[in-house]
Amino acid sequence: MLLSFWAVSTLLFSQNTIKGFVFDNESGESIPFANVVLKGTNYGVATDINGFFSINKVPDGKYTFMLKFVGFDDYEEEITLSGNQVVTRKIYLKKNSTQLKEVKIKGNREERKLETTVSVEKISSSQIQQMPSIGGQADLAQYLQVLPGVTFTGDQGGQLYIRGGSMIQNKTLLDGMVVYNPFHSIGLFSVFETDVILSADIYTGGFGAEYGGRLSSVMDITTRDGNKRHHTGKVGISTLGANLVLEGPLKRVTDDSKTSITYLITAKNSYLSKSSELFYSYMGDPLPYDFTDVYGKFTLQGENGSKISLFGFNYSDQVLNYQSIANYDWYNYGGGTNFSLVTGSNAIMKGNFAYSDYKLTLADESNLPKSSRINGFTFGLHMTYFIGKNKLKYGVDMEGFSTQYELYNSFGRKFSQVENTSEMAAYVTYDIKHGKWLIDPGFRLVYYASVSEMSPEPRLAIKYNATDKLRFKVAGGLYSQNFLDAKSDNDVVNLFTGFLTGSENLGVSSSYMGEDVSSLIQKAQHIIFGIEYDVNEYLQLNIEPYLKNFSQLLNMNRNKMFDDSPEYQEGGAYEKPEYLISDFIVEKGKTYGVDFSMRYSYDKIYLWVAYSLGYVERTDEAEGTYNPHYDRRHNINALATYTAGDSREWEFSARWNFGSGFPYTKTRGVYELLPMGSLNMDYTNANGEMGIYYSAINGGRLPYYHRFDISAKRKFSLGRRSILEVNASVTNVYNRKNMFYFNRLTFERVDQLPIMPSIGMTLTF
Repeated sequence: MLLSFWAVSTLLFSQNTIKGFVFDNESGESIPFANVVLKGTNYGVATDINGFFSINKVPDGKYTFMLKFVGFDDYEEEITLSGNQVVTRKIYLKKNSTQLKEVKIKGNREERKLETTVSVEKISSSQIQQMPSIGGQADLAQYLQVLPGVTFTGDQGGQLYIRGGSMIQNKTLLDGMVVYNPFHSIGLFSVFETDVILSADIYTGGFGAEYGGRLSSVMDITTRDGNKRHHTGKVGISTLGANLVLEGPLKRVTDDSKTSITYLITAKNSYLSKSSELFYSYMGDPLPYDFTDVYGKFTLQGENGSKISLFGFNYSDQVLNYQSIANYDWYNYGGGTNFSLVTGSNAIMKGNFAYSDYKLTLADESNLPKSSRINGFTFGLHMTYFIGKNKLKYGVDMEGFSTQYELYNSFGRKFSQVENTSEMAAYVTYDIKHGKWLIDPGFRLVYYASVSEMSPEPRLAIKYNATDKLRFKVAGGLYSQNFLDAKSDNDVVNLFTGFLTGSENLGVSSSYMGEDVSSLIQKAQHIIFGIEYDVNEYLQLNIEPYLKNFSQLLNMNRNKMFDDSPEYQEGGAYEKPEYLISDFIVEKGKTYGVDFSMRYSYDKIYLWVAYSLGYVERTDEAEGTYNPHYDRRHNINALATYTAGDSREWEFSARWNFGSGFPYTKTRGVYELLPMGSLNMDYTNANGEMGIYYSAINGGRLPYYHRFDISAKRKFSLGRRSILEVNASVTNVYNRKNMFYFNRLTFERVDQLPIMPSIGMTLTF
């Protein structure tokens, strides 16, 4: 397969080409989005996330090759091209020695003109650092919560839901590897270390053919390599936890040799179960959230920019006896490799292979076991070929995994599955730039082995640059998924999210609303429109109406009351409808709304405002049409950052979030539930248990949620490469009582986090 990919790229027509990589001379890290041009011509590109560039289809002649990037010295070189020549460069830029008082960065604006960027937010580590850092630890989980279309269900046990998709419909990739649970139980932290994130692309819908296996969204995270010239690190400590980053060269880049071997090691943990007793004793019980995340990476990079990385990780999370609700814990460990090869033509080949094992368990007051485990491998091979201003990309993906699942519903009925299966996919995309038009057609073909089904999935994204400031865009496509989740929507809060695989042994209803069910694959269709407008060079606006139609969903049958035995099936003595005896039922659904965002950046001021209006609906045979528990009608996020001081050593930031209430199922009444298990039982003096009469599913709404956070940072220079940063923050400044949990039987209310100050410091060396 590797040789086939290589052969296709070399058989395509040849032309003069200038290609290579751009790096920071001080650290050896790649520089993405630098401008690479042939002076005085229309030939030019921007480097990609790995610092790679390729200018091809260049006529014979003599040119001035120029490279520019803000904060670095310009690079110029005279180059003569002839006879289908390929010129390769590996360029190390030196940081500009001139201290600038004000810099206007237009890179994001140029990128919006050159990329379709429909329903995607491209996030860097520096952007994450602008958030109010709870406990001094800026984290991707906190930044994701301010993005348009993203719904966050709370500080404790919270999960992210993106444009109406359930959590299991969101795919998270780390350097090409699937991460099954990227967020910890306390909703302030993800498993990723912010300082090693090179980029995070968040697709809230309409994503291209290179992504698949999920119905709603994709989060694609790329980590950087270790420092190629110096051994450096960062250590942080706060009232919430601690973190450590170490990196450096095992073989340094030198003027004589550009080959390098680097290491990168990160570790972070929370000790809230201990520190909350000291710092947050006013909360009553200690906060029982403990987690530990460890990640390591080794990278070998060759003279021509090709590289291979080996990585391993171990993430764990534990919640012990929170307010007598549940004991909850999970772990995720694994490792793998990814590589990129620069071919002799205008192409770059990338690949990845990884294995991971994820398991979670939940023990609550029902004393009925709940557990889910998934383990297996992911493999991908991708080729990108540059054809002038256009780009051809094609590749294959494969996943093989085993799922083990066990759960009891509110009627005491058991659901379980042990399944081994695989998924295989091939895709192709072609990015076309023609005048003011950007057109990205694509096609993905997926085979699901467990159900022996093929899913053809066309995709399309278009952008029209109407003026220098105004752009129109549209994207859409077909999407499918074989994973499904099982949890009871009767609970006001539920920490448990398991993984199941669609299969013929799953026990799915054979019909839906009188129609036969011919497929066991979940399917959706997206259509998204958008308008981008640059009011001026400091203020940008974006608005995106969207519709996601879920034409088929498979969900756990929360209404199952009878076993799937012959007497309850069709023609049996006690015949019951399928939706009362099947383990899983078929549903349909849709989500629609509009997202609005505003970004303002000038000198020392950064402002971000996002508003989302969304509707989420599901329809099944038993309940009819209802709103799932994460349906939030209105969501507002406002973020402000201000830097001060001659060297910008001070930074102040604030964030306010408002969300309308989530749906929940009301309690209509309670009654004594007698255990009618024996004919000899005397019901007149028997002691029963408390039973609950539920109202219509999710017919009520919880109170509104809102929270205000602030933080301040002060940096102290301790030398050329050492910086001490002291930070202080306050979460929930005005002590809003946001509901987390309400016990139907005891009528006990548990709230989200109260006002929560924290202090910390980090040392970079």
